Amino acid sequence: ADAPAEATEEAMEEAPAGDEVALRWRTRPDNQEEIDVYQSVSDELDGQLEGISLTYEPGGSETSSYQDVLKTEIAAGTAPDVFWIPGTDVADFATRGLILNVADLAAGTEGFDVEAFYPGPMEFLTYNPDSGANDALWGLPRDVSTFALYLNLDLIAEAGAPDPRELAANGEWDWDAFLEVAQATRGLGSDIYGYGANAWWGPYGTWLNAAGGGFFTEDRMACALDTPESLAGLDFERSLYQDFDVAVPYGEDSEPPYRAGKVAMFQNGRWATPGTRTVDFNWDVVELPEGPGGDAGNWLFWGAYVVNANTEHPEEAWQLAQSLTTAETQGQIAALGANIPSRVSQEALDAFLTFTPPENNQ
Repeated sequence: ADAPAEATEEAMEEAPAGDEVALRWRTRPDNQEEIDVYQSVSDELDGQLEGISLTYEPGGSETSSYQDVLKTEIAAGTAPDVFWIPGTDVADFATRGLILNVADLAAGTEGFDVEAFYPGPMEFLTYNPDSGANDALWGLPRDVSTFALYLNLDLIAEAGAPDPRELAANGEWDWDAFLEVAQATRGLGSDIYGYGANAWWGPYGTWLNAAGGGFFTEDRMACALDTPESLAGLDFERSLYQDFDVAVPYGEDSEPPYRAGKVAMFQNGRWATPGTRTVDFNWDVVELPEGPGGDAGNWLFWGAYVVNANTEHPEEAWQLAQSLTTAETQGQIAALGANIPSRVSQEALDAFLTFTPPENNQ
């Protein structure tokens, strides 16, 4: 989702009080609800971090990708001091010299421990391409997440289709069952769709994976898109749009029609939960259907707060990155439903599992 330009410009014009160090930080929010919660976090931390003044900037651009905008701004010297990037971009930003290796700052921070975070993201965040060892630190993971199917239970009931949650509980939630539900709900009207997903590598990659294929060979030394398994996954996805006509047209944003009550099954990550909690229909979530490869082909998504390599205030920026990833702060984001905390502590788990409301949190 794109932030209103005037809101970002107004934020950039705010001046720090007194001799405080002014820091700007940015995320890529999925919707206005996420923008609001990150602004709330920024306001709270602004009052807690002594000698630091914070300005939060919701990221987004209608003409270029979020990451490309950041690269351009870093080159121009106008990028924020701290910003979030997807885990898939950490290596690119690091090898280009765009983000700061904060390993030395972390080593001088009392109580800091990389093992406080899930090892999956930290394996990549600590890898040093120069030494080949895990002796760097390129940032701190904000969250982890996976795909789910957001369900419009009212549409499914109206169509008389089986409940995907019950099918999943009985081990019967596979591609055939998924297609049955999608076709039944599509039959409700020309403006009603059985399935919706947005056009990026994540959603279509799950069909590859679930069929037993993938983007790369197992050793990651070659492309695997032309394997029989990958082609089978892509062909099934193609059939949803062309043969069975059950899906929101490919390339269109599926979230607005889902939130408007027009899509029975919407594939997205946990970041879509805040917006979904505003809908008027009865909703829930279910895991992705199992494919012929024997699993749902899901991904572990994560992103990290990183420090601009050209920041004038590296120590303060590192302090902010730590504050944005405490169990308490992550708990505030988790309460919105957008993120699963990246910390492994009981405090972080409790913040995620016991917030109100607990519905639809499985």
